[in-house]
Amino acid sequence: QVQLVESGGGLVQAGDSLRLSCAASGRTYRSLAWFRQVPGKEREFVAGVSWAVWNGPYYADSVKGRFTISRDIAKNTIDLQMSSLRVEDSAVYYCAATQGFGVPATLQYDYWGQGTQVTVSS
Repeated sequence: QVQLVESGGGLVQAGDSLRLSCAASGRTYRSLAWFRQVPGKEREFVAGVSWAVWNGPYYADSVKGRFTISRDIAKNTIDLQMSSLRVEDSAVYYCAATQGFGVPATLQYDYWGQGTQVTVSS
């Protein structure tokens, strides 16, 4: 039974920081990523990592310099440290996993969490 469970979402003020965590159970994965989605818009890739040595963290342009993704292989978790949050960062954030590897933004993810809401107010 594969489960991805996100946590850490909440309501914050613009400029604040928030840390999201995703716990993967049932198996380990080569690649993990964070996506976000707001009503009326397409799901957007945020950040991702892969086990491959040559595959470092990858970030969407909109979050570069503000968000940091990290993976704890032993715990099978992936975190997203978000800083300098903006109103436009408000979304439901999802973690995703796949046994594939490569550039995280190009992968097809097979497993998804239920999402955690992040709301940034001005």
